[in-house]
Amino acid sequence: MPVAPTAPDPLMSLTWTDHITGRRGHLVVDRLVRGVSSGGLRMRDGCTLDEVTGLARGMTMKEVLHYDPDARYVPLGGAKGGIDCDPRDPEAYGVLVRYLRAMRPYIEQHWTTGEDLGLTQDLVDRAAADAGLVSSVQAVYPLLHDETAARRRLADAFAVEVDGIGLDELVGGCGVAEAVLAALDRAGLPYAGTRVSVQGLGTMGGATARFLARAGLDVVAVADVRGTIVNPAGLDIEALLAARDAHGTVDRAALRPGDRELPGPAWLAVDADVLVPAAVSYVIDATNQHHIRARWIVEAANMPVLPGAEELLTARGITVLPDVVVNSGTNAWWWWTLFGDIGADADEAFAHTRRAMRVLIDLMLTRAEADDTTPRAAAHAIVADRLPVIAERFGWYR
Repeated sequence: MPVAPTAPDPLMSLTWTDHITGRRGHLVVDRLVRGVSSGGLRMRDGCTLDEVTGLARGMTMKEVLHYDPDARYVPLGGAKGGIDCDPRDPEAYGVLVRYLRAMRPYIEQHWTTGEDLGLTQDLVDRAAADAGLVSSVQAVYPLLHDETAARRRLADAFAVEVDGIGLDELVGGCGVAEAVLAALDRAGLPYAGTRVSVQGLGTMGGATARFLARAGLDVVAVADVRGTIVNPAGLDIEALLAARDAHGTVDRAALRPGDRELPGPAWLAVDADVLVPAAVSYVIDATNQHHIRARWIVEAANMPVLPGAEELLTARGITVLPDVVVNSGTNAWWWWTLFGDIGADADEAFAHTRRAMRVLIDLMLTRAEADDTTPRAAAHAIVADRLPVIAERFGWYR
């Protein structure tokens, strides 16, 4: 089976140690375009430099995959930040502020960042202000044609709510759901009767489950930190979402008589057509992949399927739609809005996201079929084709 080429070393990699708690944080800049890179900041217990390095490379790919020479949004380079700390730890906020303060020179000049695993955008914004930053994305401001109008447009977009939920919390899941629907359409399968299992009911997983349920699919299982909730007839996703806490944990008092509680790993083995890992990285490995009966794994989380597991899954006829395409909608929506390709409007944002995801999924799967390879290898090949085009236009580091 063809594999993706080995990634080059990142442009910059550093590790920071908090002088108060001893906790560590990392920043990896994989690549710069016009002097700027893009990538969120995650906080989780056990976050490593290798993890952040892989995520930064993934961000380079996500940016390149959305390159459109006719758009106002010009892709940035890829980067990622990570802090080795449980976000529920009482000391977590102080660690976050001190990390951002230490990274201030990079955030001001070269690294645009925002929410990721363990952190919300509201929390990042508050911590950035406490760290003395103008914004977590201020490095991109010099690239804007009209900074004042662009910042107002993005602020207005973040103020948009749909059914009581912020637009920024929905666009990523809209993109993931559209990836699922595009795969079903390509296979000629109806939405009705297609069963889905989702791991994680936070921002990404919750929005994905909502869009899929509203499209007519049966979400038969969802998993959170307390375990897996299953109903073969389909779960009441709206009720479960309404019963979540801030970390995506469902109040079990909201369960219906037909709903059952199973151990956490049960979401992998349920009778479903589509699995959507939407929480942590490295959750599917060579030792548990044999439990999976689904036809597709759609990576809403970053790096949830380990390479060895993906080889075994592919050999079993299970298709993995990779994170670099599937979950790229949130990042792209930020820049489509800031650069002015779309306005601060939910319908426009969803329509643009759906169109972009349809194009990418079709391009990737067509390339995979033509090259007789996996969707992930096809995505890498598309990036390899586009990187020289971007470099010729903007240079490698400028």
